[in-house]
Amino acid sequence: MMKNKVKFAVVGAGHIGKRHAEMIMRENEAELVALVDCRSQKECEAERFDVPFFSSIEELLSSSLDIDVVNICTPNGLHASQSLKALEHKKHVVCEKPMGLSKDNCERIIFKALEVSKQVFCVMQNRYSPPSQWIKSLITDGVMGEIFMVQLNCYWNRDARYYKKGGWKGTQELDGGTLYTQFSHFIDIMYWLFGDIDNIEGKFNDFTHQDSTDFEDSGFVSFDFVNGGMGCLNYSTAVANQNLESSMTIIGEKGSVKIGGQYMNDVEICNIKDYEMPVLAASNPANDYGPYKGSAANHNYVISNVIDGVKGRKSPTTNALEGLKVVEIIERIYKVRNENKKRDE
Repeated sequence: MMKNKVKFAVVGAGHIGKRHAEMIMRENEAELVALVDCRSQKECEAERFDVPFFSSIEELLSSSLDIDVVNICTPNGLHASQSLKALEHKKHVVCEKPMGLSKDNCERIIFKALEVSKQVFCVMQNRYSPPSQWIKSLITDGVMGEIFMVQLNCYWNRDARYYKKGGWKGTQELDGGTLYTQFSHFIDIMYWLFGDIDNIEGKFNDFTHQDSTDFEDSGFVSFDFVNGGMGCLNYSTAVANQNLESSMTIIGEKGSVKIGGQYMNDVEICNIKDYEMPVLAASNPANDYGPYKGSAANHNYVISNVIDGVKGRKSPTTNALEGLKVVEIIERIYKVRNENKKRDE
């Protein structure tokens, strides 16, 4: 029988790591037992959590602390290796997006989790937003009939306020790319709703980030869905001043739907034959990082799902295979980008 409280250690005490810690402390069945960061507790502004503070995941895992779950909230390029370390010590893992920066790394995590009989929970909190939940029910129940076209638009602002000199953001090794860091949540929603994609084509450009990132800031990507229909992803972080929108337009046999707003949190159009739009709960606000904003602040649902999963009451909202698929889709899009680059050289 599992002891009452699930004991969490959070690795990475930046914005998202502290958000995880706060959500853990609000849960009656959870206990925050440690924080980890290569910076000092004071530098991280994490003194308020009043738990043991370690300078590395190795130091944490070699301690005598009783830990059930390790939350990986570090730069993207560290996610896979740190998840593996936690699994090797027989801990459950909560991994912030992306699960890794390659399909191969994600496969290693899944293999190790199966080997040690531990769960891996991938953080894709946008699945919890009321418009996402509603659209999932529409697609699952076949309300729109056959799906013909899907358009995903992600137009955000990420400028010098975000890409600080000497930081990890914007680097190939630790960031990985715009689709991994900014827009993997929306690729996850698309995969969750419509499944895998094929016949990927794309155009890519770097309009405003030549001095701040190692990769493109914008792209037009088109593809077919394996399950039928066609789609496109149009994205940019070169939008001036502030985020413009994250939207999804779905054109189906029996009607059309569009969810939009800055964070795909508003239903803008629902035009389906013989269907009345239900009243949805209000969406949570976006994660606010001061000069810029991120995706919806739904991490409370993530932590609650982890507790239920560890206690055997529910399965993960986003399992490790789904986390792998999002990484693999991004990897395939970037393969097209790299092939285009070689051709143009």
